[in-house]
Amino acid sequence: IIFDEPTASLTPEEKKYFFDLVFNLKARGVSVIFISHALEEALLVSDRTTILRDGKHVVTDDKTSFDRARIVQAMAGRDLSQTLYGQRKTSVRPQGKRVLSVQNLRMAAMVKNNSLSVFAGQITGVFGLVGSGRTETFKVVAGVIKRDFMHGGEVLMHDRPIRYFVPASAVRDGIVYVTEDRKIEGFFETKSIADNIYLGLLAKLRGQRTLVSRKEADDSGTHWIKRLNIRAISKDVKAIELSGGNQQKVVIAKSLIQEPELIIFDEPTRGVDVGAISEIHELINRLADEGKAVVVISSYLPEVMALSDRILVQRMGKVVEEYSALEATEEKIMYAAIH
Repeated sequence: IIFDEPTASLTPEEKKYFFDLVFNLKARGVSVIFISHALEEALLVSDRTTILRDGKHVVTDDKTSFDRARIVQAMAGRDLSQTLYGQRKTSVRPQGKRVLSVQNLRMAAMVKNNSLSVFAGQITGVFGLVGSGRTETFKVVAGVIKRDFMHGGEVLMHDRPIRYFVPASAVRDGIVYVTEDRKIEGFFETKSIADNIYLGLLAKLRGQRTLVSRKEADDSGTHWIKRLNIRAISKDVKAIELSGGNQQKVVIAKSLIQEPELIIFDEPTRGVDVGAISEIHELINRLADEGKAVVVISSYLPEVMALSDRILVQRMGKVVEEYSALEATEEKIMYAAIH
């Protein structure tokens, strides 16, 4: 049986049941191939591990010969152990102007009197377990969930109340949402890299022009392929033919071409190889350094702690704790998320 990224959308409890299933299959003599970017899971499940990079075999060895650092280095072709999740923050960016304010937002059972702020020039990390309402809160902000679903509360951008029916309206106000589900919501599979990126620009220009420039689309594709190091033979390659990491870069480019002021990343490195994770993290940090207001929603706590200047913890539909990255620990954050 070949399992390809089988745990990508599973809860921790569901993962436990799945791993029990895999071990039972193995005990019955079934051969299992487990394809995953989740290093800890690969080490847990496997007896032998094979590393591929850029479509080529790099190394195969017994599990006992691998640790996380060796796998990361083999996958990336360089040592990323000190740049991915390993180092604790020793400084945080100062708060700039308040860009976003959510006040007592209510939405059915998903969001309950949720209040939070996001500031320019900072990365605001949002952590919460499945069902905590973290994604739903920011989908309302970005117009992905229509404003009709708001049952109360207020969302303000630069102290101006905002409520959107469609994401294009949020885009024109400088808000973009980089979806957690790129294959369903992030891009058009059969369109080229250039066309996907250019469609992001057209969302911002909706109603302002009626003609589409082929040259402008091609130039945009070439520019963003170079800027984000999208690995493809050409700008004309279809998005479906790219690796997960390069698909994610296309989704990000499609958002950044809109020149946003507030960028909301939802699970930005889900199903992405370690090399692309490092590049995406560098980009997120660069955006904050440029003065953008950045939100990173992630279910992977080491990622939240590695990127964030401020960390918001959501539980049962609202923010229950806020920490500076300098005072946050995994124990504090998990305790707040659970209790």
